Amino acid sequence: MIRAMIVDDDALVRLGLTDLLNTDENIDVVAQATDGLQAIELATTQRIDVALVDVRMPRMDGITAITRLRALPHPPKIITLTTFDLDEYVYNALAAGADGFLLKDTDPAEILRAVHLVATGSAMLHPSAARRLIDRYHRTTRPRTTDAESRIAALTPREGDVLALLAEGETNADIAHRLGMRESTVKAHVSRILTTLDVTNRVQAALLARDAGHTR
Repeated sequence: MIRAMIVDDDALVRLGLTDLLNTDENIDVVAQATDGLQAIELATTQRIDVALVDVRMPRMDGITAITRLRALPHPPKIITLTTFDLDEYVYNALAAGADGFLLKDTDPAEILRAVHLVATGSAMLHPSAARRLIDRYHRTTRPRTTDAESRIAALTPREGDVLALLAEGETNADIAHRLGMRESTVKAHVSRILTTLDVTNRVQAALLARDAGHTR
């Protein structure tokens, strides 16, 4: 069972998302927060697997909340869910450690799919946000391509294969199938890849791989 938390200052949004997530028998909304501060308090007193976090909120905004949530001993996976499709929101949310970025008008089935994906260690980005993020990442990090290549060179050949598929947006299950591995083995490889590349999550790892041209 995936234990979810909704973080949004709009009561109607919280209600709508709670009703949506609870239609899935494998998701249980166990907490609701009206701002980032309350989200931190709730996440420190109970296990949260996935948090859906708005960006613009009073007292503590979503970006700050993501940073604080990621710093917890047992951090939840985080999906930023917002009305505003702005470059700064996308970039800052993922830089802070979010595992996904979706707009609130995303199809309900895709929101449910995103919760399942990030809960298992995968990532989920709104298509338009992903394209602009990659473009911006390439523009701002091009001088550091050599550094990206040197970090990738520290991976084992098998980890390099996993990273290349991760950069294509494949889930752990997809990677396991394509490489003939157990999914648990893929998870172990991904964990070491993140450590070796010195990145927070698989989205950042994928962008670094793309920047270095490490794709299949």
